[in-house]
Amino acid sequence: MSTPPSFLDDNQIERLSSLLEQRAVPFKGLNLEALDGFLSALVVAPVPALPDQWQPQVWGGQPPRWNDEDEALQVQNLLMGHWNMCAARARFEGEDLPDHLAPLMWLPEDPEQAEEALDESELDVGRDWAMGFFTAVMLHEAEWDTWLDEHAWIEEIFDLLDQLASGERIDPENPEAPPARVSYRERLDICMELPAMLADLNHHRVDALTPRVPIRRDAEPGRNDDCPCGSGKKYKKCCGLN
Repeated sequence: MSTPPSFLDDNQIERLSSLLEQRAVPFKGLNLEALDGFLSALVVAPVPALPDQWQPQVWGGQPPRWNDEDEALQVQNLLMGHWNMCAARARFEGEDLPDHLAPLMWLPEDPEQAEEALDESELDVGRDWAMGFFTAVMLHEAEWDTWLDEHAWIEEIFDLLDQLASGERIDPENPEAPPARVSYRERLDICMELPAMLADLNHHRVDALTPRVPIRRDAEPGRNDDCPCGSGKKYKKCCGLN
């Protein structure tokens, strides 16, 4: 059995994207951008997710029938290579994220391009990525809810992702007011912060899963042992008195 790649090259990305468009999207599965958000949520989730749990979601609920075992293995390696890439992105430490770990989403070549010059379909950058992220969150909804209840900063991340997904922003000072539209520029700003958000969530996940080493306490002397204070008395007659 071949080993999945540590990240996908351009040809592998194109192959996976084509497979998803043909075999997943028509069945309400994930496109490439949504898959990137989906896997990104899984690698930083409060609890691990096994492939048998999440892979059916990629294809809309039921994995396709492949032509033979070789094709099935190729598809599996593409998915796990994408998983490896998302995991490496979340673990990355540094200022400049390598290009091969960048989120797989459509972004304009010229970020300063005027919003008026874009087609309607190009204005919702990050929407599919955020929708994929929340699809994965639903697999461990109770565990994510616990994190959200305990940590306001995680709720702030979810609020930003919800802005990408819905295109709307609720004013916390006036929640009854009609939601404001999230601008194209605001969407871009959120997308630029995604790697940092994932890194923060991954640090929290690692901390939460790290066993806490109990403080070592010296064994208490026996009642008839000499008291460790040096008094010359038995422990029960000295510091061992209650």
